[in-house]
Order: sequence, then C-alpha cells, then structure tokens
Amino acid sequence: MLQKTQGIVLRTLKYRDTSLIVDVYTEWCGRASFMVSVSRSRKALVKSSLFQPLALLELEADFRTSANIYKVKEVKSAYPFSSLPFNPYKSSIALFLSEFLYRAIREEAENRPLFAYLKHSIIWLDECERGIANFHLVFLMRLSRFLGLYPNLEDYHDGDYFDLQNAHFVSIRPALHPHYINPQEAALLTTLMRMNYDTMHLFRMSRQERTRCLSVLNDYYRLHLPGFPVLNSLEVLKELFD
Repeated sequence: MLQKTQGIVLRTLKYRDTSLIVDVYTEWCGRASFMVSVSRSRKALVKSSLFQPLALLELEADFRTSANIYKVKEVKSAYPFSSLPFNPYKSSIALFLSEFLYRAIREEAENRPLFAYLKHSIIWLDECERGIANFHLVFLMRLSRFLGLYPNLEDYHDGDYFDLQNAHFVSIRPALHPHYINPQEAALLTTLMRMNYDTMHLFRMSRQERTRCLSVLNDYYRLHLPGFPVLNSLEVLKELFD
C-alpha cells in the first residue's frame, strides 16, 4: 500500500545506470531500503544529489509486506541544507554519522522519539555557525540512550576507572576483562556527560582528548552491538578540528 513518511538517508548504492538503492531511517517504519529511479537530465524530477548523507526526505512508497526493497513513487527534500554539504567539517561529520547509524540502527519498527532526535540533531548541525568540534561526541553519547545502551554515569568518584563492558564506574581496575579506561580518561566521560549542543562549545578539549573520546565511544558501541565493525570514516574524523 502507498504510504508517506519522512526519512533520513543512511547509505546509497548505485543500481544499474538509472537506479539507486537507498537505505533510510524512516519516521513510520524504522529502517527500510528503497529503490529509486534517477536521471542525469537537468529536467529530471529526482536527482542523485538528493540522497547525500543524512539528507532529510519526504517519501511516498509502496510498502508491501512481502517486499525487502520498497519502490518509491515520489520523493523530495524535507529540509534543504544550507551548509552541511558545503562545509568540509560538517560534511565529514555527516559522512561518519551516516555510516555509524547505518551500522548501529537495525530495527525495522517505528521509533518516533529516535527519529525526532536524529532529525533535530541534523538540522541543528546544519544551522549551527560555530563551535561544532564536539558535536559528534555529544551525538553519540545521547544516541546510546535511544538504543538502550546508555551507560551508568552516576556515582563517579575521583580516581575511578570506567568499565566499558559493564557500563559503569568502578574504584578498582577490572581484573576479568581488558575493556576499561583509566581514571584520567574516565574523568573525560563526566565532562562529556555535561555537554549538550548549546553548551558544548564552552568545553575545551584538545584534538588528542577528542580523538580518544571518539575511540572510547566507538569501542563502547562495538562491545554492546554484536557485529559492529571498524568504520571506514572513523580515521578521517579523527584528523579534524585541530
């Protein structure tokens, strides 16, 4: 049956010369794959540039229960970007987060709070004019709550380790597994916990500290999401925001 929904582009694959398979996180049915006909003509109604990483779309598609890939009847931009594709820092963040979300979000069911969080975050990044160096860190920390993976960051005491496997602070270094971070780095998590999009520019971090936080968050997701891979865009993002 034909149904309209908003969606966020996670990945695009070329299929033959005139089609794309687009993986999208939708508002009404979670993650889904769509077959889209595109054309290189200047007069074409649907162009491949519409499906850039994290693009916000309005889709009308034939959602048949027997299909794995849905055919799109109509698609258009739900929010034309003003800066995200044109700013090299923002576009690198978008590339990383789209790959991250493609690997992390697997549910094919409606989760409107998660969709609202993603949409708000993407628009915020596009509209923000300064101070985005910590954006991806805040995004990943808060995303864990929507995926049921938010760590227990309470009961912190100076000198604690953070147990990545059991997701909480401990006063003694874990002896049964190697998945922990030392007290100095654990303190950075408490700093990250206090950040939000509006205040994150007030927290000064060196590139080394930011890179380490990103590695820790990536390791945390790999521990708690079976099959979560090493991301190709991770190293690119580590080189930004010197």
